[in-house]
Amino acid sequence: MSRIYTAVVAEDEATLRQELIEALGQVWPELCILGEAADGIAALRLVAEHQPDVVFLDIQMPGATGLEVAAQLSGQGRLHIVFVTAYDQYAIEAFDAGAVDYLLKPLAMPRLFTTIRRLKERLQGPPADIGRVLKQLSRDPLEAERNPPSSPQPGAQARAPLRWINASVGQTLRLLTVDEILYFQADTKYTRVMTRDAEALIRKPLKELADELDAHQFWQVHRSTLVNVAAIAGASRDFRGRMQLKLKDRPESLLVAESYTHLFKQM
Repeated sequence: MSRIYTAVVAEDEATLRQELIEALGQVWPELCILGEAADGIAALRLVAEHQPDVVFLDIQMPGATGLEVAAQLSGQGRLHIVFVTAYDQYAIEAFDAGAVDYLLKPLAMPRLFTTIRRLKERLQGPPADIGRVLKQLSRDPLEAERNPPSSPQPGAQARAPLRWINASVGQTLRLLTVDEILYFQADTKYTRVMTRDAEALIRKPLKELADELDAHQFWQVHRSTLVNVAAIAGASRDFRGRMQLKLKDRPESLLVAESYTHLFKQM
């Protein structure tokens, strides 16, 4: 009995997503679609939950682009990635050079047949290294035009701010978007990650997080604390004159070091 392979389909346009799923059902009826996603974060969560053999990944999605998702997934077991793109100007060269499968939009059945044939062959071995493809696409002027980097400081290399993290909640690994996180707090060799209803741990140092997060979204208020500005309900002084932050969705208050109190002069 031949093995049944599994897949996740990630495409933000519902009509195209359904079209791809139906076409896969015709061309490869044995393939089991475990889930579908309309954005990059949902795609990461589905892959973490179901551990599919294949993910069909649209390059342009909200939440996290297909390239960001692919970078996060690269090296994870035997997962094979098939990119879906409308930009054939560079897709063919980039993907063929890296031995990575791709589909062009609008979907064409002959191309789908070719991709599935190649994919079935590659599923017999380890996935291709997509690092070369990701580097080539990130340098492509069309991709750069659609995802312009923020203006870097003189001498600094431009890079997108951190958008999600993998954090441990007990024995479970959870994928958290930075928007869910109320604050980070250093805790010996770990960093505590506090959301509205949970506490998680990561090994990344607070200083490294401060460099990777959006400085407009997360403010450092203490050498051991980074807080999401959107989570702050107000600031006040305690009986010792120390500034404390009240949070919208957590009962605890956060101490503000004196060197950071200038951030709250208007509050």
